[in-house]
Amino acid sequence: KKIGYPVLIKAVAGGGGKGMRVVHNDISLLKGYRTARAEAEKAFGNSGVYIEKFIENPRHIEYQILGDGRGKIIHLGERDCSIQRRNQKLIEETPSPFLDLKQFRDLRKKMSRAAVKIGEAAKYTNAGTVEFVVDEKGKFYFLEVNKRIQVEHPVTEEVTGIDLVQQQILIAMGEPLRISQGDVKLIGHAVECRINAEDPFDDFRPSPGRIDMFYAPGGRGIRLDSHVYAGYTIPPHYDSMIGKLIAYGKDRRDAMNKMSRALSECMISGIKTTVPFQQAILQDPDFRRGVYTTNFIAQLLGGGGRELIEVKA
Repeated sequence: KKIGYPVLIKAVAGGGGKGMRVVHNDISLLKGYRTARAEAEKAFGNSGVYIEKFIENPRHIEYQILGDGRGKIIHLGERDCSIQRRNQKLIEETPSPFLDLKQFRDLRKKMSRAAVKIGEAAKYTNAGTVEFVVDEKGKFYFLEVNKRIQVEHPVTEEVTGIDLVQQQILIAMGEPLRISQGDVKLIGHAVECRINAEDPFDDFRPSPGRIDMFYAPGGRGIRLDSHVYAGYTIPPHYDSMIGKLIAYGKDRRDAMNKMSRALSECMISGIKTTVPFQQAILQDPDFRRGVYTTNFIAQLLGGGGRELIEVKA
């Protein structure tokens, strides 16, 4: 009652959008609570949930931090992870086009300071991510700290030139952090598409099975992190992500153009993937202008998105 509706019921051990329910009134609160607990128990073996204020039409912006357990915390810039479907990230980029807007010029500095302060208060040790949501007026709210390397860490590696996995291992070995905040230089722009074995033409139904053909795109500024190959069989029991395609460019336009080309060159047969849907997103005028929120995909699909991906695929 203090924070008001809508609220988000969220799994304590959550991740990947599982164990989350938005509740708009007292009537749906109990049902949402029970559903979230059941989903959390099934996904994580932990039915614990908590409630937080739900911000409508937000940006999801997170900060990469490193802490060595010796009191030294640095950040490596932000990642904009607002392109999501059912709370699962599909496309991530850095820097955030939202924080590049003139009216939010000081917001990047405020958020990075907050991320570092959170790490310092927790005496954080490891690579980690401090996640925020930002409303349309530029007010930001703390979400959580993900105490691990994130799926989207490659975009940060591309713009900083810092190997985050290497840093995590060195920290785990007890080594002091040898990078200072002044050493972190953010150059260029990077974008990542999570390639999932799902059918975007059939409500993103999982598409396990044998990969008959797999052609990985390449070229300057293109990186593919994946374990699959022609002849590989995707089992039905696990997460549907089969790869991460990353593009780096001198600026956002360059990075997006490279990603569009790479997606068009990525050929996977035998299963369905999200590649055609991501191709469509990258051609969307609002996305190209950097004007989007976490509701972007829901609005796209609700307003003719199905026809869009059929035409653009």
